[in-house]
Amino acid sequence: MRIAVYGATGMIGSRVAAEALSRGHEVTGITRSGGAVEGAKVEQGDAADPALAARIADEHDVVVASIPPGELQRRIENLAANLGGKRFLMVGGAGSLLVGGERLVDSPDFPAAWKPGALETAEVLEYLRTLPDDVDWTYLSPAPMIGPGERTGRYQVADDTPAGDSVSAEDYAVALVDELERPAHRRTRFTVGS
Repeated sequence: MRIAVYGATGMIGSRVAAEALSRGHEVTGITRSGGAVEGAKVEQGDAADPALAARIADEHDVVVASIPPGELQRRIENLAANLGGKRFLMVGGAGSLLVGGERLVDSPDFPAAWKPGALETAEVLEYLRTLPDDVDWTYLSPAPMIGPGERTGRYQVADDTPAGDSVSAEDYAVALVDELERPAHRRTRFTVGS
């Protein structure tokens, strides 16, 4: 499979690229910095560029967006508009997960420093839900705590409630590539945890 990963030098994007490469997929990392992605072809560019987004989608089987908050909505709208029928998987946030019917981001205990980014990624999830039926998207939320760790290859899956308190970025990448290889969550959000 030919996989394009926007944000392939970030904490999660780099692990998604590495996991996909380890399974024999062709990976192109698209980064604003043009930084190296070991084993992958690299394109320097921004997900907000319509011509780049259209060309990348045309050249790949699936597009993955691992883009940090900050004009995220504009970038995701551009990618979605230029998919040309290709599958789209977004590295989402945990703030929109529900506990007791309330989004985590709306909880009084939610860290104030993380709130703007969590609200932005939650808005993108709502945007994806409004897309026409012919847009094949998936939004993968991590557990509330995600960071570098061990690749165990094991994870729990849930829909809108946390599947665990934490997940390593490595196991999140395993789950994402598993979803690319064996799609089970089309036009919806799911989440993984340890």
